[in-house]
Amino acid sequence: MSPKGTTALAAAFLLLTPLAGHAALTTYAQDFEALAQAAPGALAADGWKVFGNVFSPDHSTYFYGYGTFPAPNNSGGFCGIDFTPDPGHAAQDLVVFSDYNNGDHAVGNQIEANVFQEQTIDAADVGATWTLRFDAKLGNLQSPTTALAFIKTLNPAAGFATTNFLTIDMTAIPSTWNTFIVSIAIDPNLTGQILQFGFNNTCSNYKPSGVFYDNVSFRKDVVVPTTSTTWGKVKARFR
Repeated sequence: MSPKGTTALAAAFLLLTPLAGHAALTTYAQDFEALAQAAPGALAADGWKVFGNVFSPDHSTYFYGYGTFPAPNNSGGFCGIDFTPDPGHAAQDLVVFSDYNNGDHAVGNQIEANVFQEQTIDAADVGATWTLRFDAKLGNLQSPTTALAFIKTLNPAAGFATTNFLTIDMTAIPSTWNTFIVSIAIDPNLTGQILQFGFNNTCSNYKPSGVFYDNVSFRKDVVVPTTSTTWGKVKARFR
């Protein structure tokens, strides 16, 4: 099994990235089957990015962050395309784990590894609800490692302050595939902010940290209009 991923991001510590040009949020969907497992740049080409944060062993002190970098593929840090042919499930998936290339593991520091996609929120997105949906199963994660799935928003006009951090705890999920959902409602205050969705883990001392993810989608919820029949219309049919 490949090494796999950790814990909650403290809201005060950010995944800093250059602000992209404004464009409305767009649908993302990936089952990882068409990505080349052996290609080092396969995940980066699909838009995945990584960022690391390092904390003291008791997680009380923030030491430094590093990134944002294009996501590696099975380089020993952050993530990779995994081949795990389970009965009834497709062959390839994304595995997220700690940055084992960071030597601060050896001194017991907490390494927070983030693997994510990001987009910029436009005024046209206001009023919509967007949902991150994915399948996941536990890999070789061992306590005290923790893991999350998240949607977060960052405000570049306020020093990239975190304005939303919506999470699902992935630390103790089953070792069989299940589906998970987290959603965000876009309000006017979020216009121009960066939206990130993805997965992270917090790990130290080279502990196992892997969680498998598949069938990742990020899309706007569709409201199905209903046609109301008024008494006036009913009466009109029988005049």
